[in-house]
Amino acid sequence: MKIIALNKPLNVLSQFRQDGEHQTLADFITDPTLRVSGRLDRDSEGLLLLTDHGGINNTITSPKKKQYKVYLAQVEGDVTQSAIDALEKGVELNDGLTLPAKVKKVEQPEWLWERNPPIRYRANIPTTWLEIQIMEGRNRQVRRMTAKVGFPTLRLVRIQIGSIKLENLGLEVGDQREIEPLLHDEFRAVLNEPEKPTRERFNKKPVSTSSRDTKKTNKNKKRDKVRAEIFKSDVKSPRRITNGTTRPNTKSRGRRPR
Repeated sequence: MKIIALNKPLNVLSQFRQDGEHQTLADFITDPTLRVSGRLDRDSEGLLLLTDHGGINNTITSPKKKQYKVYLAQVEGDVTQSAIDALEKGVELNDGLTLPAKVKKVEQPEWLWERNPPIRYRANIPTTWLEIQIMEGRNRQVRRMTAKVGFPTLRLVRIQIGSIKLENLGLEVGDQREIEPLLHDEFRAVLNEPEKPTRERFNKKPVSTSSRDTKKTNKNKKRDKVRAEIFKSDVKSPRRITNGTTRPNTKSRGRRPR
C-alpha cells in the first residue's frame, strides 16, 4: 500500500493518458498501480496525492469523511467581508449549493514559488490572497465559488489535504515523495478497520434434507387430490347441436388400408 505526494506543476493534466498538447502525470509518475485521489485542474498547482489503496482514496475524496482540502487562491480585487461570509455559508452553483467552507484573508507565503508564466499584472486592480478550505471536489469548484461572489481566481494552489501539508514536504515543483500512512491519523484509522464479513448468498438458512422431503411429499399429495377431483366427475360432454344437414363422421381415423 502506497501514498505518493506530487507537487503538480501548472499546465499538467491530472491523468495518465497521453495528451498531444500538454504534459500528464505519466511524465512524472511511472508506477502503474497508482490512482489519483482528488484531481487538480490543468491551470491549478500544488499538492496531488496518488494511492493504490481504495479505502485511503475514499477517505481523501468522499465529502462524508470530512477531509478538508486547503487552497491558496489569488483573486482579482479587494475581497469584502460579505463575500467571505457568502463563501463560508455556501454559494449556489449550477450544480447545486456548495457545502460550508472556511475562508480567510492571508498574505502570500514566503515559501510559495513564483508561477511560470506569471499572472497578468494590472496596477489599477489589486489582488487578494485567500485561504479556502473545502470538503468537496467538484469540477473547478474554488474558481466558480470566488467568481460567484464577484472575485475571479487568478492563481490557485492546493497546499494541504487532510493532515498532509505541502510546506512540510519541501517539494519543488514537479517533485514527488512517498508518504507513510501510519504517521497520519486519518489513514491509520483506515488501515485499522476490520474487514467486513463476506455476505452469504441470498442470506438463506440451510434447509435439512428431511424437511425438504416432507415439503415435497405434501406438495405431491395436494396435486394428486386435485387430479382426483377432476377425473372422478361422470358428467358427459355436451352433444353437438346441428341444423340436421351435417353428415355423420364415418371416416376411420388413422391410415387408410391398402
